[in-house]
Amino acid sequence: MWHGTEVDDYRTMNRASWDERAPVHAASPFYDVDSFVADPAALSPVVRFDRPRLGDVAGLRGVHLQCHIGTDTISLSRLGARMTGLDFSGAAIAEARGLASRIGADTEFVQADAYDAVDVLGAAQFDLVFTGIGALCWLPDIRRWASVVAALLKPGGRLFIREGHPMLSAVDEEDGRIVVVYPYFERPEPTVFGDQSSYVETDVSFQHTVSHMWNHGLGEIVTALLDEGMTVTQLVDHDTAPWEALPGQMEQVGEFKEWRLIDRPWRLPLTYTLQATKT
Repeated sequence: MWHGTEVDDYRTMNRASWDERAPVHAASPFYDVDSFVADPAALSPVVRFDRPRLGDVAGLRGVHLQCHIGTDTISLSRLGARMTGLDFSGAAIAEARGLASRIGADTEFVQADAYDAVDVLGAAQFDLVFTGIGALCWLPDIRRWASVVAALLKPGGRLFIREGHPMLSAVDEEDGRIVVVYPYFERPEPTVFGDQSSYVETDVSFQHTVSHMWNHGLGEIVTALLDEGMTVTQLVDHDTAPWEALPGQMEQVGEFKEWRLIDRPWRLPLTYTLQATKT
């Protein structure tokens, strides 16, 4: 891992990484796509975790920004929402469309950058904008993202997001200790990572290993939404995450088998759920 200050085209490099990883993710035990297909009542772990906070989404027209291979998107369809998934990775969209076809789900998937969502899908078309784990870190400008969210929503529409906590994104493990290494606040320059692995277990050796990422402080995210005329209705920190963010320092716990720090888990928020309405 290293810090970088120059980016020629972050989208091209990040898209190449995700295009290579999407088929591997779809075939991995982490997503367990076969079980998801076999059980028509199955929901993705992310959606299942937040089901009580989601409430009734039946009949809502929703868009899932940065939907990856579509398991969260189709889960919302299974709960009765009319969902569109959007992602900049053509390979991810191909996997999502294939999954929807296997299930017979009436879920639309569109390849486009998140910042272009309004141009592609239209303004004020949606009752629900959903964003899941591991999405915002790929976007350099949180205010631009908030403007897209507000523009997509109908008046009274709702944003629902569960995401990795920006404090978790700022830390790393060094000599058995958790230390603050990376920016907490949004910076113009990205943090550049070189990593041949992925968050799923696989023997595949990836060729596209460079990624450009940005952190966004929780206050920056909330303020960006408020400045777009949205009202924050819920903000909950969680001490668990659906992936082993700090290997060797975490254990799986609870009904959802999420990962939590073994030692004094109250020290560090790992994820959060945020809801906001367009007023």
